[in-house]
Amino acid sequence: MIQRIQSVYLIIVAILTGALPFFLNLWVDIDGVEIFADNEMLISITFYANAILAIWSVVQFKNRKTQFVINRLNLILNVFLLGFFVYRSLNLSGETFVSEKGIGMLIPVFSIVFLVLANRAIKKDEDLVKSVDRLR
Repeated sequence: MIQRIQSVYLIIVAILTGALPFFLNLWVDIDGVEIFADNEMLISITFYANAILAIWSVVQFKNRKTQFVINRLNLILNVFLLGFFVYRSLNLSGETFVSEKGIGMLIPVFSIVFLVLANRAIKKDEDLVKSVDRLR
């Protein structure tokens, strides 16, 4: 159901994690080489897993509890990815060589925000369905 707001949020997450990390640089190496998600295998697998989980959650629109659990797993995966990026950015040398952190490191932050918004909307739908069931 694409007309539900949580589906829109989840599609935004799928686009953010499935396409943008391969066009926006994550960081610039000491040699001046821009590092994208393509260059790091583990990071690209994690971004693809995030996108697949978001699309799978959109497909599970009839089962809101499963959708909520899938989004929680996606949140945990994004927190791990964000933790890796923070660790990596703190270990980039900046004293003698100029090192640059790329805009791609913020993708998990935006992803987490949209996943939290989607979970709120799913919870709201679930509460609405429960309140209607009480009236019967």
